[in-house]
Amino acid sequence: MEGGVVKPDKTEFTECYRTTWQQPYIMRLAFSAGIGGFLFGYDTGVISGALLYIRDEFKQVEKHTWLQETIVSMAVAGAIFGAAIGGWMNDKFGRKISIMTADVLFCVGAIVMALAPAPWVIIIGRIFVGLGVGMASMTAPLYISEASPARIRGALVSTNGLLITGGQFISYLVNLAFTRVPGTWRWMLGVAGIPPLIQFILMWFLPESPRWLYRQNKVKEARDILEKIYPADEVEKEMKALQLSVEDEKQAEEPMKYGIFSKIKNAWGNTVVRRGLYAGITVQVAQQFVGINTVLYYSPTIVQLAGYASNKTALALSLITAGLNALGTVISMLFVDRSGRRRFMIVSMLGIITCLTVLSLMFYQASVHAPAVSILESNHFGANSTCMDFSSAPNPSSWNCMTCLKASSSCAFCSNGANKYNPGACLALDDVTRGTCQAENRSYYTQGCPTKFGVYAILVMALYIISYAPGMGTVPWVVNSEIYPLRYRGFGGGTAAVANWTSNLIVSQTFLTLTQTLGTPGTFLLFAGFSVLGLIAIYFLVPETKGLQFEEVEKMLEKGSHLQLCGNNNNRDTESNV
Repeated sequence: MEGGVVKPDKTEFTECYRTTWQQPYIMRLAFSAGIGGFLFGYDTGVISGALLYIRDEFKQVEKHTWLQETIVSMAVAGAIFGAAIGGWMNDKFGRKISIMTADVLFCVGAIVMALAPAPWVIIIGRIFVGLGVGMASMTAPLYISEASPARIRGALVSTNGLLITGGQFISYLVNLAFTRVPGTWRWMLGVAGIPPLIQFILMWFLPESPRWLYRQNKVKEARDILEKIYPADEVEKEMKALQLSVEDEKQAEEPMKYGIFSKIKNAWGNTVVRRGLYAGITVQVAQQFVGINTVLYYSPTIVQLAGYASNKTALALSLITAGLNALGTVISMLFVDRSGRRRFMIVSMLGIITCLTVLSLMFYQASVHAPAVSILESNHFGANSTCMDFSSAPNPSSWNCMTCLKASSSCAFCSNGANKYNPGACLALDDVTRGTCQAENRSYYTQGCPTKFGVYAILVMALYIISYAPGMGTVPWVVNSEIYPLRYRGFGGGTAAVANWTSNLIVSQTFLTLTQTLGTPGTFLLFAGFSVLGLIAIYFLVPETKGLQFEEVEKMLEKGSHLQLCGNNNNRDTESNV
């Protein structure tokens, strides 16, 4: 919010607790808007478990990698358009209407998916959900930031990040809860329609953002909200700051009254906005190209690639990553207003690069030491059950489990009955053969192979999440809620969100294909390389916004910000070009 100078080194999470305890209305606003973050997390996380059972029910999904990727990524495609529409709606109709519109889209998508008779209907439902996710991804933190005092703004916006990761964790619990219930994936996807109904009702009784109201000349309504957020002796100061800000905005917007193309031209021609977009887009693209959503969207599949064949075991182990993601967000809430945004992201990226490199080595060792395929073991199940590619291979004795799985989408590996690390059988991928294999107390592998390195890969993946969540997981959204002038906040936030979801779409739509083409080790090494590029871009393009008023951020970008490794921005008069 506008107001007097806030010293960034005084901003701590304890201040957030004290302020919200004295002014509970602030937390009510933040929590109600944050349900959008919960829905964001749930709908992006639930598909990872639901996909396992969708594959079992629709055989064309199991045999076609592109169809699995499309089911997962169509929500992301919808989110791209949702973010773009959300930016326009935020400016035109306000933050409240945008959030409530997203709730309607969430409900429609959940119902369509739960009743889907075929994979293409699931895809349509995922597009509806994606539209809601895209709008919520930018509107919820924007609403929270504009209804928060500057000294606790970062911590409150991080509550939205906590609800996102909390939603992902709950989605994994729901997946586990419905593993033995008829309809499995339909329940997993369908219960997502309940939270948006709750949020719609809560938002109905909450006000619009005070900043947006003042911009619409609804001065009395804006004052009423500020009186519930700030102590009485600070309200008048905030009102005066709002007045000065709006007057400056109207003068600056005079040349842009000819439409959206004029606004885009003026945005990129404005030094402050352009530098803000450089920073905002950089952190959003980097957030996706570290490969995080390969873990969140395909976590059970990655667990299976690490050697755990059972769907239920894969879901249970995936809870670890979801839980650590939520824990990392709590850490961010505790320290984002104390240590700074930029430092958090740089340290986070260093940890991510290390973990991705080690993870690549782990999966490489797992592939090299995969159990061999035994001709005797394969013949044990009969010629009709043996994978045709294996039967016709010129040198089948050289095959191992990984060779079998990569040979064709119609091949699977049945482990040795005495010891799963001993030579096993390369069999056909179908329900009858699966049942025959499992009837002998053997494990039936379709994604990965038995490996002693599996547990270590899961541990490194957990460290990767710990490195990601406190920094790159939440801070990019905090930065994008702070770095644009009010008149460009909808445009800037929407543009950065579109960049985020476009990057997300590229990653999620190509992950399984990359694992087939480059192998799992090569895929994670590729993401490590992207992370190095992201670290360099953040270092040179992203300034520190910790504890600064919106007006101070604007002045800092206008002059240029001195970028320091530790994110120290106490000397606000320091100038250099970004």
